[in-house]
Amino acid sequence: MKNEQNQKKKKFQFPDAYGIMFIFLILAAIATYLIPAGQFDTESSDSGPDTIVPGTYEVIESQPAGIMDIFSSIVTGLTSTSDLIFLVLIIGGVFGVIEKTGAMDAMMSKVITFTKNKEWLLIVLIMLIFSIFGTLGIVVNAVIAFIPLGIILAKSMKMDAIIGVSTIYIGAYTGFAMSVLDPLTTGFAQQIAGVPLFSGVTERVVMYVITLAVTMAYVIWYSRRIKKDQNAGILGKTPFPKDSTDTELGKTKMTLTHVLVLLTLITGIAIYVAGVFGAFGESWSLTEMSAVFIMIMVVTTIIARIGINQSIQEFIKGASSVLYGALIIGIARSIVVVLEDGMILDTVVNGMASLIDPFSSTVGAILMFIGNGLFNILVSSGSGQAAIVMPIMAPIADLMDFPRQIAVQAYSMGDGFTNIITPLSGVLMANLAIAGIPFTKWLKFALPLVGIWYVLGIIYLIVLVAMNWGPV
Repeated sequence: MKNEQNQKKKKFQFPDAYGIMFIFLILAAIATYLIPAGQFDTESSDSGPDTIVPGTYEVIESQPAGIMDIFSSIVTGLTSTSDLIFLVLIIGGVFGVIEKTGAMDAMMSKVITFTKNKEWLLIVLIMLIFSIFGTLGIVVNAVIAFIPLGIILAKSMKMDAIIGVSTIYIGAYTGFAMSVLDPLTTGFAQQIAGVPLFSGVTERVVMYVITLAVTMAYVIWYSRRIKKDQNAGILGKTPFPKDSTDTELGKTKMTLTHVLVLLTLITGIAIYVAGVFGAFGESWSLTEMSAVFIMIMVVTTIIARIGINQSIQEFIKGASSVLYGALIIGIARSIVVVLEDGMILDTVVNGMASLIDPFSSTVGAILMFIGNGLFNILVSSGSGQAAIVMPIMAPIADLMDFPRQIAVQAYSMGDGFTNIITPLSGVLMANLAIAGIPFTKWLKFALPLVGIWYVLGIIYLIVLVAMNWGPV
């Protein structure tokens, strides 16, 4: 018996999300010793990060990461993403207060009644809303804060945590990958490429609608599999790893207080969305979103007549529930810090450009798309990747005789599609941590979808090159 117990103890366990991040951090540090350091000259930009100057790449003295660099990069990663980390903690706390009022459960009662035997309709509506937010660049990083709501909805439908994450996160990132009017990705990339701002909207809307419809179909297909047997999903007998209790949702009767609390939440989000589009002067950022949610909590506390001390206790509880996921954002950023400080990212971009250059227009556009997807595994920041790759990809498009607009689309899809599977994405790993979904289980669900997206992306590029999609 003792031998059997010892064997069970020694059985390999896949590392925790933080363990995975640290392994990648070490690999990034090793890469700074193996990949030659190099850099392009840069030009300052008023609307985003500095952009590189094509044709100026040169090898420089190696700057490999030392032991202190590895561990200090974690601190740098946490401080440089502090606005997003605190946003997640604040919204987690605010949702804790809102849940205490019973408003969320009352809302579930209405949702369950409305969507009885029509769960697919709820999935479609939520994915549509968040994809619109994603394609406008409104809640791309902040989507983490809404994952608890997705989990609540999935529980009410008796599904699993993967559905909870998918309806919110994949909904938003489908829109982000097929960005139509996101100023920090499509807009910034078009500016670098010298393409008229937000040109090609009609074609982008068509591609967005097709991709969203296919994505919805995939998620609904999986949801029906879960609906037949909740334990038959990828997560098996633990459909909600972070909460295995059998608490039933949707049993609270809606009251005037609940309605007012929910209206406060909706109004707050609407005000933030208006602020993003500059309705109150300069465009709002994550800092203003955090402020709006603090105001939502204050108003909720007054409406529901929750005592100040109890409100603070519920806020701390709610923030604690997302702390694990919030901190992982900074850990993921530390990996990029090591790569940037080691001066090897420009070398990777220069190598990609050299590989793509000899091919024909259609093949070149496809390779540009695939290459951007691979590079996105290292740099999952949309605007950051645009600043690094677009100054190189735009001139390559000229040499290959296809419009720069296509290069922008190849960048956009390459940047967006691999976001949902790269372990270096702080947003993804935070979502999984909050939901308790192991990374390997998520990959089993997400990889086939990414494959479908890539097939669609290649088809889009073939058609776009054939029609010489411009301008420029």
